[in-house]
Amino acid sequence: MIVLRSAEEIGHIRNAGRIVAFTLSELKKSIRSGVMTEDLDELARKVILAKGAYPAFKGYKGYPGNVCISINEVVVHGIPSSRALQDGDIVSIDVGVKCRDYFADAAITVPVGSCSRDADRLIETTKESLRKGIDQAVPGNRLSDISHAVQTHVEAGGFSVVRAFVGHGIGTKIHEPPEIPNFGPPKRGPRLEAGMVLAIEPMVNAGTHEIEILDDGWTAVTKDRKLSAHFEHTVVVTEGHAEILTIL
Repeated sequence: MIVLRSAEEIGHIRNAGRIVAFTLSELKKSIRSGVMTEDLDELARKVILAKGAYPAFKGYKGYPGNVCISINEVVVHGIPSSRALQDGDIVSIDVGVKCRDYFADAAITVPVGSCSRDADRLIETTKESLRKGIDQAVPGNRLSDISHAVQTHVEAGGFSVVRAFVGHGIGTKIHEPPEIPNFGPPKRGPRLEAGMVLAIEPMVNAGTHEIEILDDGWTAVTKDRKLSAHFEHTVVVTEGHAEILTIL
């Protein structure tokens, strides 16, 4: 069942979303060559706790980090470590927080220093595909209209959408119904209604859509080891355009 949130509940999720957005902005300022991902993880922990929230991913199904930090061919769920960022890398950071029993979730991908033209295009295409998906999150549309908009834009750019992972509902749990694939035909699935809160998150690969999970049980990498990018926002369906909750 997809929960329709009250104005009060949406206010709590919006507050959590602003903490997510602030955390991402602070992390983005710190991304440079030589910085270890475990240092970014610790910075995220301090920022989130200072805002009166809690890192939603910490301990979730045993995940060891406070946030997910995925470099280059890592699609999602990269575990923070002593690995240092290098000029030319692209790094995806996924942040989720819990605040007053409500959750919000967002992700960005940014270059470290100067990256290749192809990497820049992958990042921009993924970011734009998220916007295309959010544009479809309006009352009367079907859930798969979001999915189709993402896939259409990504594939027009010559890239592929990951199929093993999907977006999701969010509210009093980090993952709630419905699942939101980034692929599929339009006009399928539940009809969207005002009050639905959705975490829409395109994961886009430069090569094949296929992925592999490394031996740590978490780190998902592209099967062909080509680059991957990830963007995400938590949004609420309203009577007009969807409102993005994970912005400052």
